[in-house]
Amino acid sequence: MNNIILVTGATSGFGKAIAEKFASQGWNCIITGRRKERLDELAENLAAKYPVKILPLHFDVQKREDVFNQVQAITAEWQNIDILVNNAGLAAGRDSFEDASIDDWDTMIDTNVKGLLYMSKAVLPYFIAKGRGHIINIGSTAGKEVYTNGNVYCASKFAVDAISKAQRIDLLPHKIKVTAIHPGEAETEFSLVRFKGDKAKAKAVYDGFEPLQPGDIADTVYYCATLPPHVCVNDLVITCLAQANSYYTYKG
Repeated sequence: MNNIILVTGATSGFGKAIAEKFASQGWNCIITGRRKERLDELAENLAAKYPVKILPLHFDVQKREDVFNQVQAITAEWQNIDILVNNAGLAAGRDSFEDASIDDWDTMIDTNVKGLLYMSKAVLPYFIAKGRGHIINIGSTAGKEVYTNGNVYCASKFAVDAISKAQRIDLLPHKIKVTAIHPGEAETEFSLVRFKGDKAKAKAVYDGFEPLQPGDIADTVYYCATLPPHVCVNDLVITCLAQANSYYTYKG
């Protein structure tokens, strides 16, 4: 089975759009997520809409044992993975350091950093065995510049930036590409999760400007993934026109 992509956090936002984009181009998809109903629904919809195979894996990337058990248990035909997109990630709260919740910190570190490490480590043997592969890590502009009340979320995305650079160096002998894509303001469930279901706060984040959409990031991932074998985009920052960096967005 040719052309297989594994996308984490595929039940919404960037991950869902990435799976849809690749499936529409004939790629077989392994999709993962915490929300089983959404995951199964996406798998059914993609398989019905496109002539591809879809393998849904239900687990939370925070759970190390679950990650390795499920990834290592996939059948031989699905082990021929070409691309891993480490998309699963979140922000929890936006509070000043002294007021922030340690539980929120743990959740962000366990998902954004440890989850990325677990998935990369679990998939690597398949890449090494075939002598090639591509890891695409979804970072953030928050991993380039720290903003007010961003503290540990920013730290987790700085870690994604550093890990991506380290992977690029260490995995080069195995002919494994590593790309870090750092989106800015994007209209997904991100803010709804960050503000713990407060729809008014989440909506206000995007007032006064046109943010990125999930499809914009999916198109960018697809571009990076389909370049010639000798070409690798190492690091890419992408924002909407209104955003200059992680802390300045013009709301006109």
